[in-house]
Amino acid sequence: MRPEPSRYPLVDHRVYTIALRRMNEFIEVFDRLAMPVLLETLGHPLGFHVSQVGPLNQFVHLWAYENLAEYERRSALRDSHPAFAAYLKASEHLIVAQENRLIRRVELPSLQHRG
Repeated sequence: MRPEPSRYPLVDHRVYTIALRRMNEFIEVFDRLAMPVLLETLGHPLGFHVSQVGPLNQFVHLWAYENLAEYERRSALRDSHPAFAAYLKASEHLIVAQENRLIRRVELPSLQHRG
C-alpha cells in the first residue's frame, strides 16, 4: 500500500547519479537487493524516477515520513538490516554520486478545497 502523501509532511528526496550506460544494471541490482530491505524497513515509497532533461543518469527515489524521529528510526533499521550490506557492495561500482534532501510539504491556501 502506497503512503498517502498528504499524511506525511517530510519527504526523503534521494538522487543517485549512476555511471554512464549502467542505469539498467543499477535498477536490476536495486530492485533485486535493496527493495526487499527497503520495503521491510522504510515501507512503500512515494515513487521512483529517472532524469530525462538536465543532469542525466540520475535515479530519484522519494520516501515519506511523519516526522524526523520516524525518518531516523526507519533509516537506522535499513542501515542495520543484515541484507543491506549485499546491496551496498553490489551497487558501489554503479553509483557515482548521491544527494539526499529532507523536504517538508507546504500547504498553500489556494490549493485548499473550497466547499
